[in-house]
Amino acid sequence: MAEKKAKITVLVSGGGTNLQAILDAEKSGIINSGEVSLVISNKSDAYALTRAANAGVKTAVVSKKDYPDAKEFEKKLIETIDSNGTDLIVLAGFMVILSENFTRHYDHKIINIHPSLIPSFCGEGFYGLRVHEAALAKGVKVTGATVHFVNEIPDGGEIIMQKAVYIEDGDTPEILQRRVMEQAEWQILPESIEKVCSKIICK
Repeated sequence: MAEKKAKITVLVSGGGTNLQAILDAEKSGIINSGEVSLVISNKSDAYALTRAANAGVKTAVVSKKDYPDAKEFEKKLIETIDSNGTDLIVLAGFMVILSENFTRHYDHKIINIHPSLIPSFCGEGFYGLRVHEAALAKGVKVTGATVHFVNEIPDGGEIIMQKAVYIEDGDTPEILQRRVMEQAEWQILPESIEKVCSKIICK
């Protein structure tokens, strides 16, 4: 009998570097309790969709501009996720703020990676390069990444895993962003997914 695996849906908006880290971790056995069975993007031209297709993973596009309001957009998103029999949703650079209605529907079933050590440089308005710009402007010596459950408060859910990354002289936001990805995000996101999926399949 085939080993039971949790079904993962990954939500993406852009290039999909975190998605690639997840797919690679699945291939190498770091993620063993779950499998990516669907990748959804809110942008039809997101390179992440190509990465998913190359890995033989089903893809879907649910774009906000195709719906009259956020409620209808989320309704379609929920429909698409649920039709896949999803056990866990991973936000991997999904640039849409999801409503309380959505996050409550999937209580403790959505995880996100944030490029700082929460509670520093997080919450509304802190995303992408802005996080690293703020860390450098503040002059902190250590930053990192955090994987957390998603609730109705931006970056406010329970923390699953964190990893620190040192800031070096001469860092620009772009250099720091890359180092945080390589040294923290691409390690703790797959590890967190495995941790959560192993609990899901044990239930």
